[in-house]
Amino acid sequence: MTAVFPTTPQQAGMYESFYLRAVSPDEPVSVWIRYTVHKRRGQAPRGSVWCTVFDAARGRPFQHKLTSDELHAPADGWVAVGDSRIAPGLAEGACGEARWSLRFASDEPELRYLPREWMYRAPLPRTKLTSPAPAACFDGTLELPDRTLELNGWPGMVGHNWGSEHAERWIWMHGIGFDDAPGTWLDVALGRVRVAGRLTPWIANGVLSLDGRRERLGGFGVRGLRVHETAAGAELSLPGRSGLLVQARVSIPGPTAAGWRYANPDGSEHDVINCSIAQLRLTVRRRGDEQRVFESPHGAVYELGMHERDHGVPVAPFSDG
Repeated sequence: MTAVFPTTPQQAGMYESFYLRAVSPDEPVSVWIRYTVHKRRGQAPRGSVWCTVFDAARGRPFQHKLTSDELHAPADGWVAVGDSRIAPGLAEGACGEARWSLRFASDEPELRYLPREWMYRAPLPRTKLTSPAPAACFDGTLELPDRTLELNGWPGMVGHNWGSEHAERWIWMHGIGFDDAPGTWLDVALGRVRVAGRLTPWIANGVLSLDGRRERLGGFGVRGLRVHETAAGAELSLPGRSGLLVQARVSIPGPTAAGWRYANPDGSEHDVINCSIAQLRLTVRRRGDEQRVFESPHGAVYELGMHERDHGVPVAPFSDG
């Protein structure tokens, strides 16, 4: 896997993001770190580092963002913004008063969300996404002004997305740390996009890893997808193959969500709500099998991207673009 921005034509606009999330196995504390590229049409790309720390005991998350013209794709890594970098197996950096040095490992192969490889080369969809480590284990430290977090075997994931514009509306959900099912994880992205001026229905793509086997969810032409989303959580019915149906209920505990503003290359913006200590309950049914229930008390991510700004979550005072 390599960064896309170095090969983007000068006149094209694009964005790109490498990101990680890691959650404590013992308490509702999580870190979400992003290394991003934003390029307006006809301009040079700029890089940003974003750091968010969620802690249910403290309420509102720690949030900071640093933007720099010092951006490159190192030979031994994915992207570097100033002195901050992310590469296979490591993430290092600083953002405001936060500093981190993390290592991660994963036995899982890459997750390609889109069901066909040609979709990663085609103009549509305008957002491409993949996860080089959909279920990873993190070790290291993250220093904050008033404390240091020691990550010792924290579960999480590493992701990568890029494109010419964000979806009109999207949901990203990642779940790990399920009670009595340590090898189970969920990673699914849903989006609505504008095509010829019309907003498409929700389209889902992702995977439920269960009993050591990946079950693909969603895709074009799959019936039974249901979405009810709010700024506080969502209820989803995610159909799979061979009669599989996953019902997911995710909720944000109290005032723990982070609000960010994301910019498109054309200058338009989305408000984005993310909570990486969300509660997740999965009900898994397959035709002919007994129903199974999985619960993760604080190991889920719920992210909602939208244009409206009346969601009630304070947005961090850091511009994008």
